[in-house]
Amino acid sequence: MKKAILTLTALILALALTAPSQTPQTRRHQVVLQMNVDNLDSWNQLFANIQNIQAVFGADKIQIEVVAYGKGLSLLLKTNSAFEERMKRAIDSGVILAACQNTMRIRKVTTEDLFPFAAQVDSGVAELIRKQEAGWSYVRVGE
Repeated sequence: MKKAILTLTALILALALTAPSQTPQTRRHQVVLQMNVDNLDSWNQLFANIQNIQAVFGADKIQIEVVAYGKGLSLLLKTNSAFEERMKRAIDSGVILAACQNTMRIRKVTTEDLFPFAAQVDSGVAELIRKQEAGWSYVRVGE
């Protein structure tokens, strides 16, 4: 009985150690973009950066999250109709546009004030930290 358990344990370990080498390496790139400015030029730069990195890596090979906090929260407000279509295209390509709830509280912004496609994070800065600790690349966009 002990021999059978040892043999089974050895077989499971051998399979576990060889399994990763048999799976194709389809590493997905991950980048978190910081947006904390209320500036049309910076927002244009943000969406140009998104398009450029999706073109280089392939939209299906890169995971992108934009974290909007401070003055950058204005990007995700429904009153920002000038960028609505660009945001929708980004969302459709898999980009996450996240609003900081701390900034929302300070600015008295409600969920209803945001575009319905906007995600929310508890803290913009904490989200940037968490993503970097998880191995995501970090890019600050804007002035």
